Amino acid sequence: MDFLPLVVDLAILAAAVVLHEVGHGVVAYRCGDPTAAERGRLTLNPLRHVDPVGTLLVPALLFTSAWTVGVRPMMFGWAKPVPVDFRRLRHPRRDMALVAIAGPAVNFVLAALAALALRITAGVDGTLGATIRFTGGTVIGTNCVLGVLNLLPILPLDGGRILVAALPWRLARSYARLEPMGLVLVVLLLSQTSILSTLVRPVIHAFVSAASSSVARSRR
Repeated sequence: MDFLPLVVDLAILAAAVVLHEVGHGVVAYRCGDPTAAERGRLTLNPLRHVDPVGTLLVPALLFTSAWTVGVRPMMFGWAKPVPVDFRRLRHPRRDMALVAIAGPAVNFVLAALAALALRITAGVDGTLGATIRFTGGTVIGTNCVLGVLNLLPILPLDGGRILVAALPWRLARSYARLEPMGLVLVVLLLSQTSILSTLVRPVIHAFVSAASSSVARSRR
C-alpha cells in the first residue's frame, strides 16, 4: 500500500475536522458564549481537538481493515466537540442553530475553495498537476462528506441541533431525549444504506460546477 496518499488523507481530514470545530467555537463566542475560548479550544492545534474514538480509534480501524485486503482506506472520523454552554448565548435557540450550522458551513467553504483552485490550475501538467488534482479532490470529497453528514437531522449531529432549535419547545424537548440513540442510528445509516453517498455526490458536482462558472466569468 502506498502510504503517501494515506498521509495526505489524514492531514486533510485532520484540518477539516479541526476547522469544523473551531467554526462552532468562533460563532459561539460571537454569540456570547466564551466557553471554548476559556478552555483553550479556539486553536488550530490538532492535539487540542483529539477525540479518542473519532480521531484515533475509528481511523485506525478503517486503516487496519483496508490494509488487510490491500485497498486504499476510506478515512473518516471526528474531533472532540467544542464545548458550548447554551445558557450563555444571548438568544439560546436562535444562536444554537447558528453555532450548529457554522461547522458544516466551514467545510463547504473549504470544498468551494478547493474546487476553485482546481479549475484555476486545470492547465498544470506533470507531477505538480497530478498532485494538485489529487489533493484538491480529496479536500472536496472529505469536506463535502463531513458537511453533508453533519447536516443530517439526527442528534448529536449539527443537523439535529438545528432541528431542535427550529421545533416548537415541547417537540424540541421530546426530540432531544432521543439523542442517546442518535449515534447508533447514524452508524446504521452509514453501514446499511447508501444515503450519504447519494446526498454527497450532487453536492460535490454543484461545488465544481459553480467554481467553474465563476472562473469562466472572471476571464471574460
